[in-house]
Amino acid sequence: MNAETKKMLSSYAAKIRMGIIESTYGAKAGHPGGSLSSAELFAYLYFKEMKVDPKNPQWEDRDRFVLSKGHCAPGLYSALALKGYFPVEDLPTLRHIDSYLQGHPNMNTVPGIDMSTGSLGQGISTAVGMAKGAKYIGHDDINIYTLLGDGEIEEGQVWEAMMFANQYKLNNLCVIIDSNGLQIDGKCEDVMSAEPIDEKLKAFGFEVVIVDGNDFEQLEKAFDAFHHCDKPFGIIMKTVKGKGVSFMENQVDWHGKAPNEEEYNIAMAELRAKLAEIEEA
Repeated sequence: MNAETKKMLSSYAAKIRMGIIESTYGAKAGHPGGSLSSAELFAYLYFKEMKVDPKNPQWEDRDRFVLSKGHCAPGLYSALALKGYFPVEDLPTLRHIDSYLQGHPNMNTVPGIDMSTGSLGQGISTAVGMAKGAKYIGHDDINIYTLLGDGEIEEGQVWEAMMFANQYKLNNLCVIIDSNGLQIDGKCEDVMSAEPIDEKLKAFGFEVVIVDGNDFEQLEKAFDAFHHCDKPFGIIMKTVKGKGVSFMENQVDWHGKAPNEEEYNIAMAELRAKLAEIEEA
């Protein structure tokens, strides 16, 4: 990855994080932790990887993205707003009664959302359906991406979907798992460990890579491997929950609560400083 591209993506990741804090602070609710850990992925998908057009959200030949861990909508909304699907200024209306930006993605109200999600485990099932549908109509050039949490994959339905993907040889499907080690009730290893995740995916017929999900160069190599694979593809992203905001990093309490005014000011100051550092480099 050249320096210009890396700088561009890093800038978008910082801006996505700022949008996450703006929206959850505006809502006085939401899920910042897992949204922040996925910021690099959202930046990479929407500003380098996926074939999409914000001026034509329903373009039939677009790639599709399904946020299976739907509670991390603040991260997805922030990326979509920066991409131009809707105004960035609307992000602080998250979860407000009259807002189209609700706590989980709604494909009927939000431009750029390909599937309504929220019930954990169900997003990947719709993603494999999309991948099978694209194959069925002869659109092998349409790729389907879905993001799951490492807590989410405790759901049995996830593995039924994996089995389906292998059965129908869905090499247009990329399953991404945000492995930040924390879920709402604590450490994943203490609640219900899914490890070894890579070996499980391989047993279900997937090609698998493990990457630092907060590193753009590793993400680039992973997606390049996806494009040269003849099987369903799995990316296990090792990330830091709450990444980018010092007091949120690796703190399970920030799975599902919003910053107060003091915390908001600290977080935004840190993120503005990071963005300035990136842009001055």
